[in-house]
Amino acid sequence: MLRLLPGEREGVRSGSRPDRVLLEGPHSRRKDLWLVLRTVRDFITGFRTLHFAGPCVTVFGSARYTESHPYYSLGRDVGKALAGMGFTVMTGGGPGLMEAANRGARDAGGRSVGCNIELPKEQAPNGYLDRSVTCRYFFVRKVLLFKYSYAFVALPGGFGTLDELMEALTLIQTGKIANFPVVLVGTAYWRPFQQLLAQLAAAGTIDPADLRLLLVTDDVAEVVRHIERHAVRRFGLVAPTRLLGERAPRRQAA
Repeated sequence: MLRLLPGEREGVRSGSRPDRVLLEGPHSRRKDLWLVLRTVRDFITGFRTLHFAGPCVTVFGSARYTESHPYYSLGRDVGKALAGMGFTVMTGGGPGLMEAANRGARDAGGRSVGCNIELPKEQAPNGYLDRSVTCRYFFVRKVLLFKYSYAFVALPGGFGTLDELMEALTLIQTGKIANFPVVLVGTAYWRPFQQLLAQLAAAGTIDPADLRLLLVTDDVAEVVRHIERHAVRRFGLVAPTRLLGERAPRRQAA
């Protein structure tokens, strides 16, 4: 039977980041307990930081698009529109399209929060956040991004955006969270993804009805109408009477 020599697995001695250490295999019972407690501390910090954020819409998107790219302007328009509806705009807290959405919320006088992540190439929180938390672990970050949100908007992005988008769709499909609206903004960019989903439906690995879990559009006004119908009305959300920066949106009393 194979056995692992202490410290010999790749990454143990290389100054690994927290996720890598957590996922690199069995440690001593004491160290595994310590790792669990570190994740709990991340959760507690996140819950305390975001407890009063109010109903959010989480916007996913690439960190790589700069202010000169048309998608940045689109992301800014999306953030502004969501804040205008009374939502807190939540992102991964980084640069690029995350920054654009947070900046749009700031433009509208709305509230803007971020869940940043420690990376080997450090990703500093962008400058348009009213409140932010920096997580050691990706899975903790994703829990926070989903926990407070009533809708999810995906701007063009890479692996991270796809990971977050697919987790949202999986949680909705399996009933782990409510059927919150999911919107993809950027029809040309997302066309191959739509084709992949159609291929999955044709192969029987997802149901044809699953294709209706998301809306794809370039029209920010359509984003607003869709979220108004499938989140604001469905979940009884009411707009605040003052600026969102002064008071978070709240749920309608039962």
